Amino acid sequence: MAQTDADDEATPVVEPTDDLVSTSHSLTVRRRKLNYTATTGRVVLRQEVTTDGKFDGHQAKAEVFITAYTLDGADPARRPVTFAFNGGPGSASVWLHLGLFGPRRVVSGDVGDLAAPPYGLVDNTETLLAHSDLVFIDPVSTGYSRAVKGEKADQFHGFGADIESVGEVIRLWTSRNGRWISPKFLAGESYGTTRAAGLAHHLQTRRGMYLNGLILISSVLDFGTLYFTPGNDTPYPLFLPSYAAIAHYHGLHGDRPLREVLDEAEAFAARDYPYALARGSRLSTEEREAAVATLARLTGLSPDYVDRVDLRVEHVRFFTELLRHRKQTVGRLDGRFTGWDTDYGRERFSDDPTSAGIMGAYTAGMNHYLHAELAYPNDLPYEVLSFEVNRSWSFKEFENAHVTVTDKLSAAMRANPHLRVHVASGYHDGATPYFATEHSLAQLDIPAELRDNIEVCYYEAGHMMYVHEPSRLRQSKDIAAFIGKTVSG
Repeated sequence: MAQTDADDEATPVVEPTDDLVSTSHSLTVRRRKLNYTATTGRVVLRQEVTTDGKFDGHQAKAEVFITAYTLDGADPARRPVTFAFNGGPGSASVWLHLGLFGPRRVVSGDVGDLAAPPYGLVDNTETLLAHSDLVFIDPVSTGYSRAVKGEKADQFHGFGADIESVGEVIRLWTSRNGRWISPKFLAGESYGTTRAAGLAHHLQTRRGMYLNGLILISSVLDFGTLYFTPGNDTPYPLFLPSYAAIAHYHGLHGDRPLREVLDEAEAFAARDYPYALARGSRLSTEEREAAVATLARLTGLSPDYVDRVDLRVEHVRFFTELLRHRKQTVGRLDGRFTGWDTDYGRERFSDDPTSAGIMGAYTAGMNHYLHAELAYPNDLPYEVLSFEVNRSWSFKEFENAHVTVTDKLSAAMRANPHLRVHVASGYHDGATPYFATEHSLAQLDIPAELRDNIEVCYYEAGHMMYVHEPSRLRQSKDIAAFIGKTVSG
């Protein structure tokens, strides 16, 4: 069959373009009506290309999904803007978006009273939008964010590349919306706090963008405090107070007040426990027996178990062991949650009861919200949490060293003494324990006068402390107050 002229013509290359959709909304917060615009869709990230030393244009690399909320009629010189993201790595921003900050929130329920499918959304009268414009960012391969055709997604799946791409989204949005003179904040959760600390330094040094504040929720600033690797005894004492809090929640400390239990656990974790671990075989029989007894009492585990693991209680093993006698497992992200397993002789649980308890509500809520309420049409699956991204994440910048951003946060604070930091920790968080966060903050290389720029708030809940309604209400007030006093000086 003869070819037609059309067949001979090269297929035109279709350049990706932004596909943002804007809708108008209103919400009443404490008798104050907020009229706002929601803008959602994908922003194309481009890279400058040079050939033989000559500028050769901008090449599209990725399409990053955002949802922005801006208060109608506000003065951009005075109106703060908060850029928010979750962690993973491999998580979309759905958790902070529909759990804490956004104008709509998902009804997930809580421990003992989880919502049933098909779930639902309600107005969030505690939304941070009452105090700041909001921009939620889904890093590449999460949410609807994807590498463009012909580009490899894994080039974005790493510490440095992630900071570069998210930082570029922030720069683009700030420039296109005329917000360089607005007060600016970053809010991250979990690995999002690692990203936020790195971004604060990156935006200052690469883009000249100085921030007003960081909001770090369930922080991980130094991975050496969290990774139970051979030869690294640092995490064991830092997890102990969280183990004690979780044991207390499940009734293993009788009628002792939580604060009393935490005070004892923190004191032991700060001095005697690290000493016992460091002594190793040099520990006397009497000293070892005393350490075993104290650890067993604080953690709720049996002395026999503590002795058999050589005083070193790894976190997933703890969540599997604590309520084995009740044939239950305990949540890693939130130790208040319990679940069932296939059998109760397992060394490590097969699933985190926290994720299983709330994943369905947040996934359904986000998919409904984007399509039905924000009118964004996209047939791609919305990737709430990509385990593939998490497994392939690169920390090549830290070869032969553990991952830490304490140096970057310290440098950002020293260069910008107006940068304030709000830190939120849950006592029952078994993923990023609060005592490890305190340890990392204490290691920041900043002068004493900058210590007052850091505030820390604690909640009787877990990693996503806003799942617990009393904590959500108080946390919303705490963050609103932080932004208010930071902007007012």
